[in-house]
Amino acid sequence: MKLIMLGPPGAGKGTQAAKLSVSLSVPTLSTGHILRTAIKEGLPVGLQAKEFMDAGKLVPDDVVLGVVKDFLAKDEFRDGYILDGVPRTLAQAEILEKLGVQIDAAVSIEISDEIIEHRMQARRVCPKCGASFSLEANPPKVENICDECGETLVIRDDDKPETVRQRLAVYHAETEPIIDFYKQRGKLIAVDGTSSVEETTKKLMKALENVK
Repeated sequence: MKLIMLGPPGAGKGTQAAKLSVSLSVPTLSTGHILRTAIKEGLPVGLQAKEFMDAGKLVPDDVVLGVVKDFLAKDEFRDGYILDGVPRTLAQAEILEKLGVQIDAAVSIEISDEIIEHRMQARRVCPKCGASFSLEANPPKVENICDECGETLVIRDDDKPETVRQRLAVYHAETEPIIDFYKQRGKLIAVDGTSSVEETTKKLMKALENVK
C-alpha cells in the first residue's frame, strides 16, 4: 500500500505513520531521509539536490520531488511505502502527480487548532535522547524527568503557543489545499484524530480496509 500522511503539526502524523508501517509492513519515509540517502548513494538527482544544499540554497520543488520519484522506484519500495512530510504544498502534489508517483490513499488526520495547541503545551521532550512525553496521555514516571535516560525534560521552541499558532497558520495556507486535491481524485481518507493514539490507529486501519 502506498500512502501519504496529511494533517496539521501536532496531529500525530509521525506516530500514526510508525504504527501503520508496522501493521501494513511497509516503510515510512520522510523527505529528509530520502534526500540524505539519495545523496549518499550518489543518485543523479540526489547529487543535483546536493549542489543547491552546498550553495546554501533551498532545493527547488521539482528537484526534491525528482529525488523522491527516483528513490521510490527502487525494488524495496515496490510493495508500498508511507510518505511523511511530502507533499507540503499544492504545487508539490501536482508535480508528484505529473512525475507519475502513484498513491493508493492520502490519509488526513483531522483535529482542531484548539486541541493541537492544548496538546503541544502538554508535550515535553528529552534534549538528550529525544524521547517524547505528554503530561496528559503518557506522562513520565517521575515528574519532568525522562524515563529513558534521566535527563530533565524541556518544552521545544516549536511547541510554544506563539510558534504553534504560526505553524498552524502556515499549514492552513500552504498545506491544507492538498486535502481537496486528493479528495477530488477519490484518494482522500479523513479520520478524526481527537481520540487516543490507539483509537485513531484503529480508525485508520478500518478506513484503509476499503482501499484497493
